[in-house]
Amino acid sequence: MTNLTEILTNATLNPEAPALNFVDRDAQESYSYGELQNRAARLRGFLAARGIGKGDRVVLVSENRPHWGAVYLSVVSHGAVIVPILTDFTEAQMGNILEHSGAGLVFASEKQQQKVAPFCEQNGVPLILLETLPELYRSGEAAPRTPENNLDDDLAALLYTSGTTGTSKGVMLTHGNLAANIKSCGKVNPLTGEDRFLSLLPLAHTYECTIGFLFPLSHGCSISYIKGAPSPRVLMDAMARIKPTCVLSVPLLIEKIYRQKVAASLYKGPVLPLLMKIPPFRKLLHTVAGKKLHKSFGGELTFFGVGGAGLAPDVERFLKDARFPYSIGYGLTETAPLLAGSPPDLQAYRSTGPAVEGVTLRIADPNPETGVGEIQARGPNIMTGYYKDPGKTAEAFTSDGWFRTGDLGELSRKGYLYIRGRLKNLILGANGENIYPEEVESILVENALVEEALMVQKGKELVGLIYLNAEKLQQEFENQRAHLKVHWEKGKHGVELFRKELDAYKEEILERIRQEVNQQLSPGSRLSKLVEQANPFEKTPSLKIKRYLYA
Repeated sequence: MTNLTEILTNATLNPEAPALNFVDRDAQESYSYGELQNRAARLRGFLAARGIGKGDRVVLVSENRPHWGAVYLSVVSHGAVIVPILTDFTEAQMGNILEHSGAGLVFASEKQQQKVAPFCEQNGVPLILLETLPELYRSGEAAPRTPENNLDDDLAALLYTSGTTGTSKGVMLTHGNLAANIKSCGKVNPLTGEDRFLSLLPLAHTYECTIGFLFPLSHGCSISYIKGAPSPRVLMDAMARIKPTCVLSVPLLIEKIYRQKVAASLYKGPVLPLLMKIPPFRKLLHTVAGKKLHKSFGGELTFFGVGGAGLAPDVERFLKDARFPYSIGYGLTETAPLLAGSPPDLQAYRSTGPAVEGVTLRIADPNPETGVGEIQARGPNIMTGYYKDPGKTAEAFTSDGWFRTGDLGELSRKGYLYIRGRLKNLILGANGENIYPEEVESILVENALVEEALMVQKGKELVGLIYLNAEKLQQEFENQRAHLKVHWEKGKHGVELFRKELDAYKEEILERIRQEVNQQLSPGSRLSKLVEQANPFEKTPSLKIKRYLYA
């Protein structure tokens, strides 16, 4: 496979096989491989009739749904450039992207229509609602695909990042970039046409788009989408119904499932916490809990991909002990995205695995004592540059052509990559020690009372910002202060006393957590204080905290 149009050849192999569906098998929006090929052809005819030709930019903004995939494949097989936009972007951000990309046509869902309509109206750009696609299929005329040998080096997708730095850049990925990464994915997760994917992450994010959409379609797999927000109940119902073999996740999702469902039972009562400190008993308890978790996921899961951010050590320890089929991958939008990864049976604890096929990794200017340095990469999957920004493109590459990831890590003798943190996040301690905030944060969130954490430097002090788990905090507080329930029931004065006592208890908790965490840290990286965050941290679509808002 050298370009994305080849994905549609699966239609001729097994045209009746399901390709894209909602979990509830909505007949109004469902595609077999044959239907996907035929409807993509009619959409290509529609694009041609609207004057969209090779290289023209077509914007796509919608929640995950089967129609999204049909539009994507019709655009790239027409030789045009798809510009997927994350639904989390504001109207102003979308307007900037539409202008910067030079959009010639916009496809949007009804929910996202109001964000793009003002720009389209002011600039005469046609706006097509995804809900009208069935009508276009009935009335449109089919158009052939652009000859495949004319596309390999052509731009296929223009992706606008929503990173932790607050800036949004247009990443240019060619057909060859994406096709090379799809091939690499096959070594990490070998697929057959029998595999079933349950899609949870935003399709406009390159992680889900490449590995959870293009990759499975290239192997004839089926993909199911959830309507609306994937609440825990909706998610579990979907798992039971689809019985997926493959799911892609970000760490926050599996971390919440572990802390709310698994850890709560493993550390219940006076005996289990003691047994959990003994490795053989811990592994046994983790194995039992892991089998229950696997069953709740449908019982047929063979690949649970984790990417987008670092996974908490205690959660990974559970997955490893339980022999849960997890695999941690590493990559960036600029690399289409996968740079490193391994099959579940070869997953090494705390590693993202070795470089994937076709990719070469190196550590630039490694620290002579730790071996840690910037991760740099070369391979056919790496972007051609940032759209209309030669300055930032030049900054992204070394003089000898290696892509600068901006991440810090080290390579083992076996070639396994271990991520330490972001270069921009690195804090230089008072004694010259390199401090990796991500490592401190992973220790903070191991505490059951801590929902989210962020480490920042305030002057010479290292400060931990934490968002507490309100439900667990109040449960523990009421157990400790049972006598105050009487005051709570006696009216306003009791309520005020209860809240005053709760605030005081929070301070006790924060100091206790700080001391426990500092015992696990070197002197130069210890926290001076912890500060409670009243609300959850703002995050990117891949659920990474937007650090620039809190630094």
